[in-house]
Amino acid sequence: MKTFRTILDRTLERVLVILMVVMVLNVLWQVFTRFILGSPATFTEELARYILIWVGMLGAAYVAGKKMHLSIDYITAKMTGAVKFWSEIFIQTCIFLFGLFGMVIGGVYLVYLTLLLEQTSAALQIPLGYVYIAIPVGGLLIMYYAASALYEHVTQKITE
Repeated sequence: MKTFRTILDRTLERVLVILMVVMVLNVLWQVFTRFILGSPATFTEELARYILIWVGMLGAAYVAGKKMHLSIDYITAKMTGAVKFWSEIFIQTCIFLFGLFGMVIGGVYLVYLTLLLEQTSAALQIPLGYVYIAIPVGGLLIMYYAASALYEHVTQKITE
């Protein structure tokens, strides 16, 4: 399980770096065509927005897996023993359920609906379902990381 998680982490890191490089180059092209050539490229703003959606969803999954997500741990830092153990289980279960219901189920419905209605982007003319598939993909990754954290937390407690 550790090997798969390591491979997943490295893959996500690389994909996020590539997406960020593409987004930076895309925005630089937009600035160049707008201010130097005087005729802005029509697709660059839309492409940057869609890349940002993917970076946001995959980045959220990545930081959730690294436990670097935004959290207020003032109260949990003061907990000890069984209370701390069960609070961690509660937190990871909530994260898992949010990934399932909010992102996977809701995201799949959004993708299905946009593909069913044949919505396409204005400049790139790609189906919006392909853009929005980032939501359930990010949700699946968040669910995996939450389940992995739960497993590690419980097995660590058992081995103590």
